[in-house]
Amino acid sequence: MDWLGTSDVIYFSERNDIVRISVNCYRKSSIVNSKYSIQKDMLSKILELQDLIKVVHDLSKSGKKIVFTNGCFDILHVGHVRYLAAARSQGDVLVVGLNSDGSVRSIKPENRPIVNQNQRAEVLAGLECVDYITIFNEPDPLKIIKALKPDVLVKGADWIEEQIIGADIVKANGGKVVRVSVVPEVSTSRIIQRIVRRYQFERGE
Repeated sequence: MDWLGTSDVIYFSERNDIVRISVNCYRKSSIVNSKYSIQKDMLSKILELQDLIKVVHDLSKSGKKIVFTNGCFDILHVGHVRYLAAARSQGDVLVVGLNSDGSVRSIKPENRPIVNQNQRAEVLAGLECVDYITIFNEPDPLKIIKALKPDVLVKGADWIEEQIIGADIVKANGGKVVRVSVVPEVSTSRIIQRIVRRYQFERGE
């Protein structure tokens, strides 16, 4: 029998991503098969808009409350996770519109994103509170909001409602807009600045 003992650790590496799994007396083939099953389930959350429209339509018909939010989610941090968990609590299904690399470059500094769109989508798919992800190329998610007609539109409380893209459409369809508090002093930009400062200090720059 090809078994892993209590002290064995198995590593999987794909596209420079490494997952470390500690195991306790499991058959190796079971671990590997389980790993690929989990990854397949995660990636099935990432859909093209046309496929997502059908999924959301069916979920809505079955009585599920659809929540939508969007963002770049570049270098995922605690503020992102709390925000997404809060968004998910507003309904039954959370759909995240993810800005593509091109979209991020059109609204952020030219050296962003740090993490490419496929990896950002996969990280989001690993969160239990996120049900579906779709990547969009436009500067804003208006096209997605019009297509999906979510019951709830969620944005950060740093946005005033009048400036939230798609708020008027959601409310016109009988839905609501929810503004979620952001975690103070936590952002991708701050993390990048902290990393740069620390490495410069270590090198004496």
